[in-house]
Amino acid sequence: MSMVDVSVVVPVYNSEKTLHALVERLVDVLEAAGTTHEFIFVDDGSADGSWRVLQAIRSKRPDRVVIVQLMRNYGQHNALMCGFRRARGAVVVTMDDDLQNPPEEIPKLLKALRERDLDLVYGGYESKRHSSWRNAGSLMVNVFYRAVFRNDVTVTSFRAIRCPLLDAILEYDLNYTFVDGLLAWNTRRIGQTPVVHEARREGRSGYNVRKLSLLALNLFTNFSLMPLQIVSACGLFVSTVGFLLAFYYLACALASEIVVPGYASTIIAILIIGGTQLLGLGIIGEYLGRLHLNVNRKPQYRVREESSPRQEIAASGARNIRLDEAHGREPRSHSTTGERSHVD
Repeated sequence: MSMVDVSVVVPVYNSEKTLHALVERLVDVLEAAGTTHEFIFVDDGSADGSWRVLQAIRSKRPDRVVIVQLMRNYGQHNALMCGFRRARGAVVVTMDDDLQNPPEEIPKLLKALRERDLDLVYGGYESKRHSSWRNAGSLMVNVFYRAVFRNDVTVTSFRAIRCPLLDAILEYDLNYTFVDGLLAWNTRRIGQTPVVHEARREGRSGYNVRKLSLLALNLFTNFSLMPLQIVSACGLFVSTVGFLLAFYYLACALASEIVVPGYASTIIAILIIGGTQLLGLGIIGEYLGRLHLNVNRKPQYRVREESSPRQEIAASGARNIRLDEAHGREPRSHSTTGERSHVD
């Protein structure tokens, strides 16, 4: 299949009420911009009727809509990787399914990408319309991102990515996925442009404090040794203080200045040293646990069902999809249903 100008990848989770409006607005915007385009929707284990809505949308626009249903909820970033592997666009735009990212703002991302010679552009929200706890969680993720990657952009789910950068991350097939970290590993040409952020019209966010905390933890443990380095520094500090105190009390003992052994100092030393050891073991355990799951090939995602023009062409024996060109492999041919892993 030939490439298109823009692929829009949308992870879907319990958004049956917003999908029709989202597609209509996307079509209006991209047709007005004169770009060839496609839409890729990845149903990330929705519990409502999102999949039925996506099937109806594809029946109306079979030539430009790809829909994929995952077997369970794998998380937004894993769902994005699934969509990326099916994208044919010279530029790939990612956005939420709840209309908080207005499709009318996409031209701003494309313009910034083109005029500023960037590989990746984030839509920087002029005023975020999330709840206070969600804003706090996003702030935590961005603080960690800037600490790890030394980049002062604000990462959001509204992005425009050039094809060569996207191809560079497609080989990553592990479960603990943080898309923005993978992208930052492969380019320094990252920027942002102001965009509007609208209030959520239907339902509620699929993110909560636990999921945002896990995302931040994925960022730190997958892309940085900083937690281990912090524990090492803490251990060095506590050890140094311990040795200094040991020499001090030894000198006091030799000078017969200690009459009654101190209970408080003993308990404080045990608590400090024990707490530091437990913290260190916990962080090391996080790294070892992720290594264990990755060695055992915990899947990034599994596809239950897929419907796309690509499959129709593959079934007819045609060649040439972007993923196969990027990785030098024979085109894949699958039926429209069945269990498939991240490599599809």
